Amino acid sequence: MIINTGQRTDIPAFYSLWLSNRLREGFVCVRNPFNPSQVSRYRLDPDVVDVIGFCTKNPAPMFTHMDLLKDYGQYWFVTITPYGRDIEPNVPDKHRLLDDFKRLSDFVGVNAIGWRYDPILITDKYDMAYHLRAFEKMATELDGYTHTAVISFIDLYPKVRRNFPEAREVPREQRLALGKAIIEIASGHGMTVKPCAEGDELASYGADCGGCMRISDYEKAIGRHIIAPKKKGARAECACYLSCDIGMYNTCRHLCRYCYANAEPQKVLELSRLHDPRSPFLIGNYMAGDNIHDVPQVSWIDRQDSLI
Repeated sequence: MIINTGQRTDIPAFYSLWLSNRLREGFVCVRNPFNPSQVSRYRLDPDVVDVIGFCTKNPAPMFTHMDLLKDYGQYWFVTITPYGRDIEPNVPDKHRLLDDFKRLSDFVGVNAIGWRYDPILITDKYDMAYHLRAFEKMATELDGYTHTAVISFIDLYPKVRRNFPEAREVPREQRLALGKAIIEIASGHGMTVKPCAEGDELASYGADCGGCMRISDYEKAIGRHIIAPKKKGARAECACYLSCDIGMYNTCRHLCRYCYANAEPQKVLELSRLHDPRSPFLIGNYMAGDNIHDVPQVSWIDRQDSLI
């Protein structure tokens, strides 16, 4: 099976010690975000967990714990955007992140890491010319360290409108012009552009619009054929295979203004204070009335076709 860590928060950046403790103890508990008394308990065991998927803006805190992951398949997305602290208040220096990306690529292999340049938003400061200059510089730095560049354009979810009221949707004309130019730049650096939940409007320019995290991507990362149960994407427009996320909403302290997973900064700070790196739960601990369900887990690797 596949365990994900990055749909709800950034575990490598802020909770790496907790994750390392979970890997040592061999299990993790996750509250249902819509029914908190319902708890799913997952085994963390490479016999049943074929791949752990990460999505982070700062992988470096996990570097001292990578030995705990060596028996697991891995796929990492690292988000590196061109924004300053006006948009991403607590994201580390981007030059450092580029170096950390390259170090991580050396750890896990070029097929097990992708670069996310998203979401793309347009302002007077971050205009189209700015994005193209920034993307070219970053793509040059990451040449040879990944074959995948994921892009998306800002979505104005209710949480985003509240935390970033001046944000505006990117008009289709700009999406097409930017997308076309980014695809050309990426291709020159050995990368395929995968739009995230953007439909197929960039397909004619050479983008791979089939989803940015498919079973085939996991297979390429681990070099094994996976027979996975059918599953819908996280959103209607999402073609990715995402399942069993062990994170929790309202806990990412990057506090990016475009984030869909945080309600407001004060809520994030309140929940973060309840984090105990020794707990089976990312936030808090067992509570009276918990209904704990041990999730059935099996390996999805096809033993008859072990190498692709």
